[in-house]
Amino acid sequence: MRPKPEPLFWTRTNGAAPEGPQYLALRDQIALNIEMGNLPEGARLPSERQLQTDTGMARGTIREALFQLEAEGLIYRRDRSGWYVSPPAITYDPRRWAGFMTYVTEQGRTPGTETLSKESMSASPAIADIFRTAPGTALHIIKRRRTIDDRPVLLEHIIVDPVYAPDLLSYSLDGSLTQILTTNFGVTVARNRVDMRPCALVRDAADALGVKSGTPGLLVVRTSFDATGRVVEYDQEYWRHDAIRVHVDLNVRQGTP
Repeated sequence: MRPKPEPLFWTRTNGAAPEGPQYLALRDQIALNIEMGNLPEGARLPSERQLQTDTGMARGTIREALFQLEAEGLIYRRDRSGWYVSPPAITYDPRRWAGFMTYVTEQGRTPGTETLSKESMSASPAIADIFRTAPGTALHIIKRRRTIDDRPVLLEHIIVDPVYAPDLLSYSLDGSLTQILTTNFGVTVARNRVDMRPCALVRDAADALGVKSGTPGLLVVRTSFDATGRVVEYDQEYWRHDAIRVHVDLNVRQGTP
C-alpha cells in the first residue's frame, strides 16, 4: 500500500501569495516543512494536481518548484508514483577501499545488490589502455544495481582483470565483490585513484534507477592498483546525486608553503 501524502502546510497572507517568484515561494514552503519535520523522509508529497488546487498556481509553476527541490536533493521522483522526501545521503570516503555493503551498513542503512549482467568481453582500445593490455584481451565485465533501504541509488559498471580472479563470474555477485576478491582470490589493493564529476543519468543508468533521462547524477570512476602498479579493477559508478555525500577528513601539516 502506498503511503498517503503528508499535508502541505501552505500559508498565505491576506489571501495573497508571498512576494517573489511563485515557484520559489512554493519551493521555500515545502523546504521549510521538510526542515521542520512536517514532511519526514520518505513522505510522499501531494500530487501536482493537488498542489494546484491547494495553491492556485499553474502546473508549470508547480513543476518549477519541484524540479528546484529535486536539484537540491531535497525530494526525488519515483516513476509513476509521485514525489517523495529524500532520505539522508550516504557518506562516502574515497580514501577507503571499503565496499558499498560495508560502508552503507556502518551507517545504519540496509544495502542491496542486484547483478544485472556478468560476462567476459574483449577489451576496447580505451579499456585496454587502462589495463595496459592488448585490445581484444578478455576481461570480466559486471553490471550491478545497488540499493539503500530498497531505493535504487547506483548503477555500476565493473571491469576486473581475469589474471587476478580467473573464475570470478562463477560466483554470485549480489553481495560484496570486495570481499570475494579479498577472501577467494587474495587480491590486495595498494592504491585507489578516484575521479568524480557531475553527470546526467541517461539511457541504461536512468532506466536502472527509475528516473527520468537527464536527471542529475554523480559519476564516480575508481581505478584500483596492486603493489606493482598494475590495474586490478576499474569501476564506473552512476549515483543519484541526492544519495551520496563525499567526505574526506585530512590532517593539515603546518609549515612554510
